[in-house]
Amino acid sequence: MALDPRLSEQEVATVNRATAHGRTLASAMPRLILEARRIAATVIHGLHGRRRAGSGENFWQYRRFVSGEPAHRVDWRRSARDDHLYVREREWEAAHTVWLWPDRSPSMNFVSHLANDTKLERVMVVAFALAEILVEGGERVGIPGLIRPTASRNIIDKIAQAVLHDAGMRTSLPPSFAPSPLAEVVMLSDLWSPIGDVRASIAQLSANGAHGHVVQTVDPAEETFPYSGRIEFVEPEGAGTITAGRAETWRIDYGKRIERHRAEIRAETDRLGWSFAVHRTDRPASELLLALHARMGDGGANRWSRARSA
Repeated sequence: MALDPRLSEQEVATVNRATAHGRTLASAMPRLILEARRIAATVIHGLHGRRRAGSGENFWQYRRFVSGEPAHRVDWRRSARDDHLYVREREWEAAHTVWLWPDRSPSMNFVSHLANDTKLERVMVVAFALAEILVEGGERVGIPGLIRPTASRNIIDKIAQAVLHDAGMRTSLPPSFAPSPLAEVVMLSDLWSPIGDVRASIAQLSANGAHGHVVQTVDPAEETFPYSGRIEFVEPEGAGTITAGRAETWRIDYGKRIERHRAEIRAETDRLGWSFAVHRTDRPASELLLALHARMGDGGANRWSRARSA
């Protein structure tokens, strides 16, 4: 690819890094797909989808009749078996849309010696596996700016192809769009963007009443700051470098800034009724997947928002 000669040296370096990272992701994609399918199969086994009562045709369960309900709802055949009245509930069948946002910006390519996967690889595996589970349960899945909501059985392949052929800018936060009030949004990002941008993005996505889940995906080194001595830190998205003469002296202040940043994100998600959690890449992807699946669609955002990690 020929680069525009008018680009600065820093811009050229940024473009070259993005190109190299794109090739690396392409080579890793088969492994990520296999891992996602393995995890999805494990989670799907024993789950019964996100079933709930509604206006479908398939029987779901019997429940006790509640005083004040219309009498025509009573299932008299079932009620004749004992001394209680029962209502025959049917399964809710309306298609539900879930928007996934796996952050693919340059900062997601970071991996330390404390983890085996980059943050990008982890969010792609979780996005693939979650999409497979949701489609298996009859939901529609989309990625803003990349894939329209679909219930296609080959959803993982569709996402992988769209990601590999996406020539657009890799932004940390989702593009501005308006999810429907009944939709759910899952943000998988390191969320190291300025807090004002993070708050604005979450507020915009929830403006129409959509519910959402925000997962900060981090490398364990970003949590513990295990550095000492003279270290040069390079900002992966072109903002330059900074050198620490004695990096260990930064650890306490660094930890306080991380906690303050997360507290502000958590305050915003709590205010909007969204959930928030932190996922470290040295933990199994299946932990996060199970936590997400359990919380999606159950109205339990406020309970989960106080979880410190998944």
